[in-house]
Amino acid sequence: MEPQRSREGTLLQVVETLLDKGLVLNADIMVSVAGVELLGIRIRAALASFETAAKFGLDFPAGTDRETVAWKEAIEQKETCPECAKRSPLKQLMDEYCPWCGWQSAYSKRLEQNGTAELESAEETSESETDSEAASSK
Repeated sequence: MEPQRSREGTLLQVVETLLDKGLVLNADIMVSVAGVELLGIRIRAALASFETAAKFGLDFPAGTDRETVAWKEAIEQKETCPECAKRSPLKQLMDEYCPWCGWQSAYSKRLEQNGTAELESAEETSESETDSEAASSK
């Protein structure tokens, strides 16, 4: 991701980007006198959404209930729709359609065409079986 300068940016966009991409700060602070370390502090702070933190394997506070529906939705892989730029579950976006704008990937269109072709083939087979049964009964 390359830095961009734009006057159109809002605080909401900055927060959304921070939560989406995440921000990790690592700091080591040492107080020494005459080469003797008196105090050492290590700080690690992370600012990210649960989804981003889970994706990168960051630890969560003790007592975090990971069995909730919200937690499972946060862990679910999501991707940005190329048409409307809204985030949707990856599997739905690639295999079906975007729930926001209806965009379909080439893969989902191919699946749809193959499914239609298989359905038509099955219908033709059942029609020919029905015709042959009708002919044999005459």
